[in-house]
Amino acid sequence: MAGVASVRITYCTQCRWLLRATWYAGELLQTFEGDLDEVALAPATGGVFRVDVLVDGHRHGVWNRKTDGGFPEITELKRRVRDLAAPGRDLGHADRADRTDRVRGD
Repeated sequence: MAGVASVRITYCTQCRWLLRATWYAGELLQTFEGDLDEVALAPATGGVFRVDVLVDGHRHGVWNRKTDGGFPEITELKRRVRDLAAPGRDLGHADRADRTDRVRGD
């Protein structure tokens, strides 16, 4: 593990994105069991949906709906979180799909 890591998912309550945020949180907790101290949900307004990883006291933006264009595919989100929170972790099928796409040039 890169260090003590936690994830914060900030979601818009006006847009009713709580269920989406909790689904992402569950997926991250299951995948990174033992690598994350916590996954926190932070209600906000104004169409925000952001995922940040805090590692050793430094916040890293992993996904921002407004700048990254919508919501992440779960495999992409897991890769981005892994790269910061648990760089040595193999994501199995998520990593293999990414490598296959690069080999084919997709």
